[in-house]
Amino acid sequence: MNLESGLKGPQAQETPRLSAINLIAPSLPRRMACWLYEGMLMFGVVFIAGYLFGTLSQTRNALDNRHALQAFLFVVFGIYFVWFWSKGQTLAMKTWHIRLVDAAGRPVTQPRALARYVLSWLWLLPPLAGAALFHLDAAETSVIVLGWVAVWALLSRFHAQRQFLHDALAGTRLVSVPALPPKR
Repeated sequence: MNLESGLKGPQAQETPRLSAINLIAPSLPRRMACWLYEGMLMFGVVFIAGYLFGTLSQTRNALDNRHALQAFLFVVFGIYFVWFWSKGQTLAMKTWHIRLVDAAGRPVTQPRALARYVLSWLWLLPPLAGAALFHLDAAETSVIVLGWVAVWALLSRFHAQRQFLHDALAGTRLVSVPALPPKR
């Protein structure tokens, strides 16, 4: 059964068919470009969420309520990603023609998207924990985080379907979707 079953008319044309033939992972440079674009978009989410948190908590100094703000942002990011991933794509993924599906090529459920969100923190938490443990300064922390991200991304080259480790653990996969023809 494919994603288009039951769809008629314009909806059938808008939903890309995901069969076993076209469950191909996007190239690593394309996925990383999408990842960087997602980071730029997250800046806006952080700005709005931080403003909302600061206003509601009456925080006057950036260091006040720092841990509460971090927990709030973790929840806001979770809501953002779980919502969009369960719909198939974030804005950055749409731009780069990438879709998130489960291992069988079906749409991702919200619990599976939540598992992927939690596991995706493996991109950042290990190097940040190491930096905190060894009291590294900002420059050293940046080098370690960037090195970890590079290693994490390159490890996808060893996966049978070229997926990131957190996708393999969550039972999800990133796949290329063809660009839709322009509407006339």
